Amino acid sequence: MIWIIGGTSETTKLLEMLGERLETIVSVATETGEEFLPGSRVHVGRMNEEEMIGFIRDHQVDLIIDLSHPYAFRVSENVRKAAEHSACERIRYVRAKSVSEGAVQVQSLDECLEFLKEIKGCVFLTTGSSSIAAFESVRKDNRFVYRILPSVDSLEVCRRNSIPLKNIVAALGPFSLELNLAMFREYNADYVVMKNSGSRGGTVDKLEACQKLGILPIIIERASETGFSNLDELYQYVKQRFEIE
Repeated sequence: MIWIIGGTSETTKLLEMLGERLETIVSVATETGEEFLPGSRVHVGRMNEEEMIGFIRDHQVDLIIDLSHPYAFRVSENVRKAAEHSACERIRYVRAKSVSEGAVQVQSLDECLEFLKEIKGCVFLTTGSSSIAAFESVRKDNRFVYRILPSVDSLEVCRRNSIPLKNIVAALGPFSLELNLAMFREYNADYVVMKNSGSRGGTVDKLEACQKLGILPIIIERASETGFSNLDELYQYVKQRFEIE
């Protein structure tokens, strides 16, 4: 059994590549992630380290493929420990980072918050709903616009933090260059906050839109990881591992 930890667009691509030649089960944190995996065997729900150990045992997992989001640090750390405890092989897919000259690059959310404390204007945030409370703590009189998933959970976070409807963009990405241009222009953004999620995560298009509109991008960087950076190479490894054609 192969356990694929989903959460990125690469999950669907890998499942297409594997077809039905190997038995797989995919885990996703929320029902939103399940929506994009029709016909797959899917487990929905977050798991801690102990629950992951039980999952490996109960499903007789031979190989774990960690395709979780590059910023899901806790997930990757928990699965690494669970794999070691269970003597189960784990491989990681690591998205390549995007590079942009002229962007403000910060190494953490806290560093981003410190930068935002000193600015004036409209900030368009594309980092999801999980850090809205933190961003609101430094907003002052500025306008912060949040682009979030169109899910009940994300909208509930906005409600709890009293975000006005006019400052919520609930839509599913990744977004094209044209859509980013339209949104950033519509909200008169002076700054765009983003994660370095690579080209498949839409970072390149966001950076290009900022450049065309004269907007200052703020990139929250991520820790370096080791693993496969090419999905085809990862697929070839799995084929060899299970001796399939």
